[in-house]
Amino acid sequence: MVYIMEVVPGKTVREMAREAQKHFDSEIVAVELDHEIRDLQSEIGQAAQIEFIPLNSQPGWQVYQRSVVFLLITAVHELYPSAEVIAQFSANKGLFCEIRLPDRELDEATVHCIEARMRRIISENRPIRKESLSREMAVRLFKESKQIEKANLIAALEQPTVSIYRCGDFYDYLYGAMLPETRGLDRFALDFEAPGILLRTPDMGTDGAVRERIPQPKLSHILSESKRWAQILHCNYVTDLNRANRNGQIGDIIRVSEALQEKRIAQIADHIAAERKMLRLILIAGPSSSGKTSFAQRLRIQLRVNGLEPVSISLDDFFRPRVETPRNEKGEYDYECLGALDTDLFNQDMVDLLAGREVILPRYNFITGEREWQTDAPLAVNENQPIIVEGIHGLNEALSQAVPRDRKYKIYISALTQLNIDAHNRIPTTDARLMRRLVRDYQFRGAHALKTLRQWPDVREGEEKNIFPFQEEADVMFNSALIYELGILKKYAKPLLEKIPPEVPEHAKARRLLDFCTYFDDIQAENEVPNNSLLREFIGKSVFFQ
Repeated sequence: MVYIMEVVPGKTVREMAREAQKHFDSEIVAVELDHEIRDLQSEIGQAAQIEFIPLNSQPGWQVYQRSVVFLLITAVHELYPSAEVIAQFSANKGLFCEIRLPDRELDEATVHCIEARMRRIISENRPIRKESLSREMAVRLFKESKQIEKANLIAALEQPTVSIYRCGDFYDYLYGAMLPETRGLDRFALDFEAPGILLRTPDMGTDGAVRERIPQPKLSHILSESKRWAQILHCNYVTDLNRANRNGQIGDIIRVSEALQEKRIAQIADHIAAERKMLRLILIAGPSSSGKTSFAQRLRIQLRVNGLEPVSISLDDFFRPRVETPRNEKGEYDYECLGALDTDLFNQDMVDLLAGREVILPRYNFITGEREWQTDAPLAVNENQPIIVEGIHGLNEALSQAVPRDRKYKIYISALTQLNIDAHNRIPTTDARLMRRLVRDYQFRGAHALKTLRQWPDVREGEEKNIFPFQEEADVMFNSALIYELGILKKYAKPLLEKIPPEVPEHAKARRLLDFCTYFDDIQAENEVPNNSLLREFIGKSVFFQ
């Protein structure tokens, strides 16, 4: 539900939210002032209209989770003043946070103590106060508390004032709105997961219930690998990247980042080559803008280094005729559902190819919505020719069920950002992928940023249905994120986002991404990015794309 009011002179945001509450089934937790998300403690300023954000909405639950994270950090600070909390990544349907204690290892008993302190703070209903400080004062405050990276981050901002949040005697700088008090923050679960904890909260998919813990060991492994890569590069936080850029070391960061990816691709190819008699069908899947196509091309090259002659087949050519395509709830053709593909034909063709039989493959004509048959180019493969198939349903066993599982090798590609803004503020993977897509769609698909932003919720919904539920089916995962990429994408994305007019709903997301860009220095050394880089798929001059 959307409920918008004109700003009433003389009234505060909280007063207007209390008046609007009767129109909502769940508590109002934040607002949009002229399409910019703000917390309930914000000044109205020159805003002309106010839109209310209820808890039971995607931005509402994000405000809630951020507030619970702040509650966690506050509780740890009160119990163990010298401890460090690092919000690292989303895994196992929760947020993994490392907790570094100065004198011992974290254990389950300590986690129980932290949870008990969190619930005590909730029962006290402490205020979470927002305070505006000059940039210089905020820098001094965080240096005194030995939060050096946070102090360096704020020092580099161009704005004269910054907002911090305070709960008791603990304060923090957080990227986004929070609730004004601890009351109601009791919907969470805290699990010991060495060397840290897993914090689970509700979200849009759970109807207000705490998200159930689902072990995702493969995803956890690749996320841990990403953190190791960040340590190799001495680049855990945005300030580290900016420092390397200013000191003329960014070329080395780029080269080592690319070498880490190339080594990983080579390892995957070596494994396939070692099992060449069994692993005949290579299935590659991943969410939007994860770099699947470039990865597939680089894997093909590494397989050739191993003496194999891979053959690439596009899943798009197995689309059903348009008139047979299922429609979504909006009545539009749903090309992202598995039913849009002729899985019977795909399975028959794969079985025949792997048996050494010749096959005439279809080619889908996107203009006519019909299949065409490549009668002049029949295909047959031998045991030295693995088949590479790239598409969003590659991990779903229903796509290729006629091919025995031990003949298939499934690869999941995602862009799992290694960088944090600072210890308490993560860079969401979805934001990084959205930045990639904004740049690529404008440069190569003729789509302006507004169109991309409007499509993004539908893209994300499709990923939640068709990709993420199957990611643990992968035999191996590959992280396509490059630690330096946002410093290069910024200069492409920023002018596109600045053109989003303030009167459209997408302005709030554009504004948030623009604010996000301010943390990154521009990286001018684009010529250092090799022409086979996954990043070139989005910024151009890739050897794999015309």
